[in-house]
Amino acid sequence: MQRRGVFLPLRHRLILRRGTPMWAPPSLLRPAGRRPILGPTMRLLRLALALLLLGFATAAPVLAGPRDDQLDKMFRRLTETTSESEASALTQAIWILWTTSDDSNVNDMMRRGTRLLNIRNFPEALDIFDRMVKYAPEFAEGWNKRATVHYMLGNFAESVADIQKTLALEPRHFGALSGLGMINVELERQGEALKAFEAALKANPYLPGARQQIQELKKKLQGSPT
Repeated sequence: MQRRGVFLPLRHRLILRRGTPMWAPPSLLRPAGRRPILGPTMRLLRLALALLLLGFATAAPVLAGPRDDQLDKMFRRLTETTSESEASALTQAIWILWTTSDDSNVNDMMRRGTRLLNIRNFPEALDIFDRMVKYAPEFAEGWNKRATVHYMLGNFAESVADIQKTLALEPRHFGALSGLGMINVELERQGEALKAFEAALKANPYLPGARQQIQELKKKLQGSPT
């Protein structure tokens, strides 16, 4: 993968493929084989995510109750569960709440900006997320999406600034924390990268790729070969 104007080394391309992206929930696709048996709640959460990914902002009401209370319960359960399938469903549900708003204008900007980001039209995506953070500065995911666009453009300082805004509004944002770790890896700031990935893993113990990154960074800091 090559960012516009910035070549991303193979090792970091693997991080992007394996890790949880800053800008989107994990994929619903699973390898062929036996599917886990999910209870009614988990099926509803996955249905809500599927509806959201198809562009129906009304998926959010499937998750009943105040947004902050729902997030608190999901994060608490995420640190308690020993089931990978439950953790995956919880992670997806958290992304639903992060990427939806009670304001239809914000939801419309989120859909359009994310679509542009997916097709790598970074200048137009940046324009939309610029407008989003001005229109809804308390909506954490707007800052996170803009951080992602800046990252893809190689604007690391701007990306870090937006990540800090995201974390000020949602300190548990494991996507933003993993993004901060990735930036610090590219800047060869291993100590700062380690702190970011450890914080991301603390928020989400099932975050894909985080444990491996932590192990590699610890080896580097100890002077051992990777």
